[in-house]
Amino acid sequence: MKELTNFPYDQVLVLGLAKSGTAAAVLLLQNGKQVRVNDKNANSDDADVDKLKSMGAEVITGSHPLSVLDGMEIIVKNPGIPYDTPLLHEANRRNIPIITEIELAGNLSETAMIGITGSNGKTTTTMLTAEILKASDQEARIAGNIGHVATEVAQSLNKDEKMVLELSSFQLLGVKTFKPKIAVLLNIFEAHLDYHKTFENYKNAKCHIFANQTEDDYLIYNADDPIIAEAVTPAKSVKIPFSLKKQPEIGAWADERALYFMNEKVIEKRDIVLAGDHNLENILAAICAAKLSGATNEGIHSVLTTFSGVRHRLQFVGNVRDRLVYNDSKATNMLAAQKALSSFKQPVVLIAGGLDRGNEFDDLKPYLRNVKGLVLIGETQDKLKRTALEAGVPAIKMAGNMDDAVNQAFQLSGHKDVILLSPACASWDQYRTFEERGDMFIQAVHTLL
Repeated sequence: MKELTNFPYDQVLVLGLAKSGTAAAVLLLQNGKQVRVNDKNANSDDADVDKLKSMGAEVITGSHPLSVLDGMEIIVKNPGIPYDTPLLHEANRRNIPIITEIELAGNLSETAMIGITGSNGKTTTTMLTAEILKASDQEARIAGNIGHVATEVAQSLNKDEKMVLELSSFQLLGVKTFKPKIAVLLNIFEAHLDYHKTFENYKNAKCHIFANQTEDDYLIYNADDPIIAEAVTPAKSVKIPFSLKKQPEIGAWADERALYFMNEKVIEKRDIVLAGDHNLENILAAICAAKLSGATNEGIHSVLTTFSGVRHRLQFVGNVRDRLVYNDSKATNMLAAQKALSSFKQPVVLIAGGLDRGNEFDDLKPYLRNVKGLVLIGETQDKLKRTALEAGVPAIKMAGNMDDAVNQAFQLSGHKDVILLSPACASWDQYRTFEERGDMFIQAVHTLL
């Protein structure tokens, strides 16, 4: 068991269980801390509650009484719990520090960490970075917001393994001393304002990723994003920009033919499987992080010529009957569908539609110019049909289910065309999750084979 370092607190409140809270409580108990756990939604007979009680924790469920703060020196908060709750207001009044589980992971790790954040592209960049390192004969593990609890991964790392962390603004807001050796800041758009209240607060939370870095660390950032370019100005770390628009003095960039790092051509664009300019940004960021960690061009080439994307996020399903088929079921809003449609220059047959949230789809019109056929599913069929007619889409079909939609998409498409599921809508009118919708799409495509 690895010991917590630089953690001078004995009385700890773990606020919120789930995976990260339970892991944090176990770690603290194993390090001899007095742990009190408070979870409003947990039941007193939950397995995790029984486990923590058996290890010596005091567990309070069902509500958040202010008395749970009595005697506490620090709070380890579940990232999803907002800071404007009465309990946390009282904690601030009492000057009790509030951190998230990621801070504990930083105190555990004995190896250099790569931390990746941004409004979009975190998961793709995290997975690309880790896969490139592995393909370069280096050991790497992913953790954080990607589904693997950071403290659990940090405890099991050996000294030769690197930890690649996907970090959300919720996690980063609760760090005090945490710092990755390599920080990656991809982009910043308005998001999670219900939690952060203002865009400035959200941006500042993202910037915590480099706040504690020193001259010995690296900050990889998107030089094409003016908000980020300004935000990184005070960083003490070595700044490594990436750009799709210009060649920086150091860092990574792309021209019409290839991708480069530090004046060295790394890979031809035509060899990259992953589609879309937004994914080129993710790729450039991953190249920077991996190269700074010792990756080889051979490892980069091996991954980028085979990596088909994160499941349901512009995922390349395959070349089927000479059509390029992509699953972008994660596109549950117009912005995501716009990015997907912008990724292709060849003709597209689009499958779209889903839950009707009351909005129209006028903002999608400019992105339908390259769409030769549209197959509509779900509650929004009529709305999307109006939009498509106004945009001049040549062929529009209605489908009752995904099998029908895929069959019609193949009938409308020709050789070398793209067949794209990018619904621009949530899935809940027909499917439990966007993952289920994407899986049904992939299954329907495979049925055709």
